[in-house]
Amino acid sequence: MPDLVELLARLVAIDSVNPGLVPGAAGESEIADFCGSWLADRGFEVTRLEKNAGRPSIVGVARGTGGGRSLMLNGHLGTVSVAGYDGDPLDPQIRDGKMFGRGTFDMKGGIAAMMFAAARATAAGPLRGDVLVACVADEEHDSLGTEEVLESFTAGAAIVTEPSNLEVTLAHKGFAWFDVDIEGRAAHGSRADLGIDATVKAGHFLVALEELGRRLAEGPAHPLLGTGTVHAGVIQGGDGPSTYPSSCRVTVERRTVPGETIEVVEGELAGVLEAVAAAVPDFRYRLVRGLNRGPFQADPEAVIVRTLSRHAEKALGQAPTVRAELFWTDAALLDQAGIPALLFGVSGEGAHAATEWVDLASLQQVADILTGTIAEFCS
Repeated sequence: MPDLVELLARLVAIDSVNPGLVPGAAGESEIADFCGSWLADRGFEVTRLEKNAGRPSIVGVARGTGGGRSLMLNGHLGTVSVAGYDGDPLDPQIRDGKMFGRGTFDMKGGIAAMMFAAARATAAGPLRGDVLVACVADEEHDSLGTEEVLESFTAGAAIVTEPSNLEVTLAHKGFAWFDVDIEGRAAHGSRADLGIDATVKAGHFLVALEELGRRLAEGPAHPLLGTGTVHAGVIQGGDGPSTYPSSCRVTVERRTVPGETIEVVEGELAGVLEAVAAAVPDFRYRLVRGLNRGPFQADPEAVIVRTLSRHAEKALGQAPTVRAELFWTDAALLDQAGIPALLFGVSGEGAHAATEWVDLASLQQVADILTGTIAEFCS
């Protein structure tokens, strides 16, 4: 365990704040260099992918002897901002069996566990299948890293080591962003006869959006994830208090569950807007599709799910809890690429918070469970 804890401490000490979230932030270059060197020193063939300058991902491959299943371990190198962190976010401190620091929980603990487990499993003896360790950029923003990895690599299955509190995570929600541009007519504030207030018109849409949210909440529910949701994340409009605003933009986020495609949710929003336009005079709009990522759902009978669950039960002394996650992860991209995947990772708290920590006993358990899973799956 000292080697594993030291590995995590080295990772935490490297500033890897995602510049997609914080302009000018350090990014993943330094931590990618470290992970690449660490894996190369342990016999992995290392490929550095950097289609987007300054946003590298590392894939280390331990080649099998042939005829076995390949397994990808996937985790993101970047963190959210260190601003507002309580203490020094890059100085890992151990207290009461926990390590504190930015990224300990989300998700450098998972990175350390998967690197350590892959090295240990492959050093124990030749496996028939390849073991791939994908340390990726940008999951916290646009997932550029995993998308780039999937252009060059594939595997028979994948484990994403996002923090899951030692629970087997088999589903998560997706999301879709839309801009609704509502048109008005600019005029001086004294000329009600000329102006059309785009912001006031947007209010009618917001009321209808709230009603859509209620209908979703009362609709059919996914057994692990519940129902989809919708909210208005950003409203922009107006030039000053004495001017009728000529436009108002409402940015909408729709969180989706399996079965809800981008086409379905776009049609749903278009229907809401058409109903408002039919009822409200001078209501004109444009619906623009933005970033969207599909939901994820694993097959509970997939070989990788059964294999990891068996090793988790052995390590934990009981069958692991099966759960779903509300936020989005790169597991959806792996699944869409035809790679059966699941999420499994450490216990702790403080993702994106002012204090963040990982339980070190869980770090060791995850490494042990991954080691056993790799050895069995890739044999």
